[in-house]
Amino acid sequence: MELAKKIKKEYFNEKDKNKNLTSFADHFDMQYGKPGTAKRETYQQGFEAFKPRILIQEMRERQNLTQEQLAAKCGTTKSYISRIENNASDIRLSTIMRIVKDGPGGHLKLSLGF
Repeated sequence: MELAKKIKKEYFNEKDKNKNLTSFADHFDMQYGKPGTAKRETYQQGFEAFKPRILIQEMRERQNLTQEQLAAKCGTTKSYISRIENNASDIRLSTIMRIVKDGPGGHLKLSLGF
């Protein structure tokens, strides 16, 4: 009986400690606003523009290619690949497609959500 009381006490102590924890979704909402708000829309737009740049960099690194090697395969310059990866240059969809196709020989999937 004593063991049951001890376990119950420990359970409720742990439960009290966890009252101040925030889920990732709640933290994200606090940081970037709830879905549908202007603050969240601004974040989402920035993230969507940033995502292809990260994907290109990850793809290049998985293929063990330097920026210079990827540029040579795609018919562009190392500095342009660097500018893309570092978000210092606007990138057209056709350029992304060419880099993905000519670099590692992959393909690009595009989807729209409403």
